[in-house]
Amino acid sequence: MALETLLTQLPAPFAGIPVWAIVLLMIWTFAWKGVALWKSARLSQPIWFVILLVVNTMGILEILYIFIFSRLGFDHLRGKKSRNKKK
Repeated sequence: MALETLLTQLPAPFAGIPVWAIVLLMIWTFAWKGVALWKSARLSQPIWFVILLVVNTMGILEILYIFIFSRLGFDHLRGKKSRNKKK
């Protein structure tokens, strides 16, 4: 199937939304998801990595993780010193 044909046959909830808006939303989501996954992997937070990978919130959870949750330092729960003391 050609991409054009596929995009013109969108399911009912997306029928009234322009194709360019859906593509833009997908790019937005993938960009934030990529940054959040990279950050959770660098901070050795596998639970956050799985949550961010599975849950799709159109970038909302990813943005919250990047700017809030990744800076909280949950390492004390595992008995490790927090590596993330940047301000």
